[in-house]
Amino acid sequence: MAGRKDEELTDVTLLGNQGTPYSFEYNPEILESFDNQHPYRDYFVKFNCPEFTTLCPKTGQPDFATIYISYIPDEKMVESKSLKLYLFSFRNHGDFHEDSVNIIMNDLIELMDPRYIEVWGKFTPRGGISIDPYCNYGKSDTKYEKMAEHRMMNHDMYPETIDNR
Repeated sequence: MAGRKDEELTDVTLLGNQGTPYSFEYNPEILESFDNQHPYRDYFVKFNCPEFTTLCPKTGQPDFATIYISYIPDEKMVESKSLKLYLFSFRNHGDFHEDSVNIIMNDLIELMDPRYIEVWGKFTPRGGISIDPYCNYGKSDTKYEKMAEHRMMNHDMYPETIDNR
């Protein structure tokens, strides 16, 4: 049976590691990537992360959210355990909801350089108001840039498979 070889996974150090350290401070360095075996094809990779927490930068109160990440990979992909640990590192990070989703997107762009990516935070209402920030990015001068523009202009911000109320 064909599969990945150990030499293809040298950058994946957290998966299978029983002594994984948890960072309680924002830590983008924990993100790991691996090679996309299908760079000739457009396909979405979607993560639903229902246990995201961060802190209000003013009050220090915890904010809770589900973070939805969808991307079309190019040469690199994010390893899911490292993504989980990275999102956990926001636990004591004080930032506004809008900043958090943009930081996540920026860090994933730096890690993978995907063709297209979108990050949506569905935050638990506080004081009767919910905030659901969304951001996206498509590589410049490509159909993915046009895709990002189209989704924003048409308010097509919610991932297709998500019931948004």
